[in-house]
Amino acid sequence: MSANNKLPDKLSTDKLVGWNIGIAMSAIAIGGSMGFFQKMEHAGINLYNTLNAIGIASYYQGLTLHAVLNALVWTTFFIVGFFTFAIPRSLNRELKYPKLNWAAFYIMAIGLVMAAIPILMNVASVLYTFYPPMKANPFFYIGLVFVVVGSWIAGYGFYFTYGDWRKENPGVRTPFIALASLITMVMWQIATLGVATELLWLVIPWSLGLVEGTDPQLARTFFWFFGHPLVYFWLLPAYVSWYGMLPKQAGGKLFSDSLARLVFWLFLALSVPVGLHHQYVDPGIPAGWKVLHAVLTYSLFLPSMLTAFTVVASLEVAGRARGGKGLLGWVRKLPWGDPSFAAQNLAMILFAFGGIGGLTNASYNLNLAVHNTIWVPGHFHLTLGSAVTLTFFGISFWLVPKLSGKQLFSRKVALAQVWTWFIGMLIFSNGLHILGLNFGVPRRTMLGSAPYQQASWNPLFIEALVGGIILTISGALFFTVVLGTVFSKKTLETPIEMPVAEPIDPTPAPAWLDSWRPWIVLTVALIIIAYGPVLMALISNLNMTSPPITGAGFGG
Repeated sequence: MSANNKLPDKLSTDKLVGWNIGIAMSAIAIGGSMGFFQKMEHAGINLYNTLNAIGIASYYQGLTLHAVLNALVWTTFFIVGFFTFAIPRSLNRELKYPKLNWAAFYIMAIGLVMAAIPILMNVASVLYTFYPPMKANPFFYIGLVFVVVGSWIAGYGFYFTYGDWRKENPGVRTPFIALASLITMVMWQIATLGVATELLWLVIPWSLGLVEGTDPQLARTFFWFFGHPLVYFWLLPAYVSWYGMLPKQAGGKLFSDSLARLVFWLFLALSVPVGLHHQYVDPGIPAGWKVLHAVLTYSLFLPSMLTAFTVVASLEVAGRARGGKGLLGWVRKLPWGDPSFAAQNLAMILFAFGGIGGLTNASYNLNLAVHNTIWVPGHFHLTLGSAVTLTFFGISFWLVPKLSGKQLFSRKVALAQVWTWFIGMLIFSNGLHILGLNFGVPRRTMLGSAPYQQASWNPLFIEALVGGIILTISGALFFTVVLGTVFSKKTLETPIEMPVAEPIDPTPAPAWLDSWRPWIVLTVALIIIAYGPVLMALISNLNMTSPPITGAGFGG
């Protein structure tokens, strides 16, 4: 091995990882706590007046904190930190330009502060979707641009590192963890072109008062160009762990390296040209294009089912290697006593329910029944709140000890955290799903004070509150474990290395599964087909006449 392939600066890289993970966890600590108060309010216990002492002036300010910190900050910083750890180790080399990745972190952190201050001042309570004509303080939008640009720069640091590796390893298959992580970052950079266009062209000049009006329909379309692939930016890092790490943690091997690679390429090609299924009720989008996006959305079912098959097969291999017999006896042999494994396995189970609900959202007719109801956050919490967040918790149970050099604070407390999250989320999301589907209860609304609230909703609000209380307890247990680990005096007895699952079949994957060009061409072609005519029509009929709606309750 050449000197260049060694990792002489791991301490610097791990410090960068730690800062990203630390900000991510701080964000979910604050954002997650707001969820408890929302559920209390829905159940008729409005505590927001008592929160004035800490600067929370309204339900919608708390909801914006919850949405932005959980959906954007927690995920983006954790993913960038996780990939900063995983990609160099997968390639067995240090970052080519570590200062570039540090610069990315500083830009993201500056953007976070710029966006957070208006939210805390209650002049940007427009939720994470920030639809015009609701208008926030311009620094909120500018801060979000900084976060996005910082994440792009982090991706460039990964690409330069990969480019060096490729020059020294021509013809060698890219290690799966590195390839899957890089595909995720490329998909993110393509998807965020939509929100960057929305903010830089339509929203920021309007929020600064440089133009009098904006076009909400076009802004929404650019947002959902980004908004649905955002879901896969959250989810694919969890898949990196499920495919590339979890089988090793379970004591087995990856069932199919080729299928794993195919899944990530399919997500790259199919994640972006599906956003119009979020706009089924928008009158400015022709029905034919909604149909096309519906078909493309259902095509995402293929890589999802391939994932279910491949990951479960990998775990079955591990369970049988541990002595499991019979049809399902291998399940009991899996390492359920390992909190990292248990968290990720339970995340997969919850995600199965969330995926089924996603089929409802993708169907035009069924979507009309649940659109903008509280069903949607019920579904959302099974995807982002479970498949993603619970998996990130599981990754943290080995990554935090690795970064800190300390033993995990308590295996039992970590396991209690995992199971309480699982149980709490089942109860919580069930209540929201039924409220949305059976009663049409709206989302993004201060329901406890709504004059149209019905007594028949109350039992399900109480159910959701019970689930929310359990989730709050689980969150407290998670931070007990993390902080207990970081500040523990017990150092690691055995070094922790990144788990890397070897494939059952050592034969290299076909070359077309390690080639970027055809997949990038397919991705761009699908985006042009699915979005080109729609955006051309909207832009040619640009209608920048919508004035801003502002007020102390939500915006500037």
